[in-house]
Amino acid sequence: MTGLPLRQLLMSLGEPLVELQAAPAGLDVPVRHVAILDPEDPPTAAPGELVLAIGARGRAALPALRAAGRARAAAVAVKLDGPGQADALREAATEAGVALLSVRRETRWEHLDSLARTLLSGSDGPDGPEPGGAATGDLFSLAQTVAVLTGGIVSIEDTSSRVLAYSRTSETDEVDDLRRLSILGRQGPEPYLAKLREWGVFSHLRGSEGAIEIAAHPELGIRRRLAIAIRSGAQPLGTIWVQEGSRPLTDTAEQALVGAARVAAGQLVRRRRELSADTRLTQTLLTGLLEGSTGPQSLATHLGLDVRRAATVLAYAPAATDGRDAELSRDEVIGLISVHTAARHRGALLAPVDSRVYVLLPELPPGVPPGTLRDWTQETVDAARDHLSIPLRAAIGPTVPGLADVPASRAQADRILDAMGRGGVVPDVAALQDVQAEVLVSEVLALLQDRPELRDPRLTALSAYDGRHHTRLAESVLAYLDALGEVRTAADALHIHPNTLRYRVRRAEQLTGLDLAQPQQRLLAMLQLRLPD
Repeated sequence: MTGLPLRQLLMSLGEPLVELQAAPAGLDVPVRHVAILDPEDPPTAAPGELVLAIGARGRAALPALRAAGRARAAAVAVKLDGPGQADALREAATEAGVALLSVRRETRWEHLDSLARTLLSGSDGPDGPEPGGAATGDLFSLAQTVAVLTGGIVSIEDTSSRVLAYSRTSETDEVDDLRRLSILGRQGPEPYLAKLREWGVFSHLRGSEGAIEIAAHPELGIRRRLAIAIRSGAQPLGTIWVQEGSRPLTDTAEQALVGAARVAAGQLVRRRRELSADTRLTQTLLTGLLEGSTGPQSLATHLGLDVRRAATVLAYAPAATDGRDAELSRDEVIGLISVHTAARHRGALLAPVDSRVYVLLPELPPGVPPGTLRDWTQETVDAARDHLSIPLRAAIGPTVPGLADVPASRAQADRILDAMGRGGVVPDVAALQDVQAEVLVSEVLALLQDRPELRDPRLTALSAYDGRHHTRLAESVLAYLDALGEVRTAADALHIHPNTLRYRVRRAEQLTGLDLAQPQQRLLAMLQLRLPD
């Protein structure tokens, strides 16, 4: 038996059951058998085995990992009691040269065993069993995203003009006959298709990488349209159509279609099961790389990337949206970011992690100007504001020399977003060199927030006094210090008389014993008085 590549097994089992923790020998290692290792048995394995270490939770699985490495097994699957155990097991797996899979706590071992054996028994070779089903589920979300970005009415069709997905329409949308008949019949009506062929639309689509325009024909009930071919290399996969409604299409409609066609190609090029499994595996490897828990080689091997080419991480943080479904808003933002990014970088990878969305731009060409990355990011932020009414904050990580340094780029982007979240950074798009001082001050404030023992108790007492007596002494001292002792400037900022400010500063010094003539005390006051109440 030739076996099933570990990659294919992971894609078929999927993230709901197992997660990849380490793959030191890559993802093309063949899995030939499944073996159950009982905790009472001595740790043994055989070449090519997937070892299910039943009952050996956490560090108790270390002997199984070492035995599997000595025997050249393919992988070991374990259950973890907590996140802290993963580091030791990943280190042991890397040292042993064997892949490590973590199994979801709620997964029954017999279920995983049965699934894995079924997949292996159905393997016809290195490519594994043939999955089935068309990948059209996410096309409806894509169509809706394109409708938002273009201001039009969208449908996505295959090469036979069968409608695969379409955007929602409202009562005010002016839908033309071609759109209406296509949706009702699930296919473009032949008389209209004949006209499109007569006008050379399909031949133009076959020969064009960009969007083309089809003029309005009121006598035929056809409004103005943009269309773009969906293709994988030279292979045509379908077409995206955007009908102009009651409003003109947006100025960036053609650019949005370029990105949407690339996103749609990724959804149509594989069958549903293969696509969804491959996406889950890519997300797992990408998230692991961003977090530094998975090395760059696994993702590079999976996607055919060059680990030595430059890369950058962009990070987006949506602000809270009042009165809107949070999950729906998140999906809309992710869809918008994916389309905009794909339009600018063909190989861009997107990973939602908690409340943030990260974009990895791998294999950047040499000498990409920082301003170019800023412009791309700003376009996305502006589009989210204009089309979704969702404010986005965005941070640009540094361009690093290879995939191994991607965690450092992500960490720096996170530092900027953290500072933005604390109110310390004004722009909605920033790189570290733009806001170095603001980020560092924000991090010092975070340290003071978390470590009360580092604060001056006199300043703490001053804030407490304001709270009890409804005074504004702390605020006045901070304004005075921010104005470098210029009383009139500080008073104007607080909308009070200069003598009132002088009184408040003297009163604060009397109550606390502070001496604002001392540089160290002024510095500490400027920091600590910035802490939230």
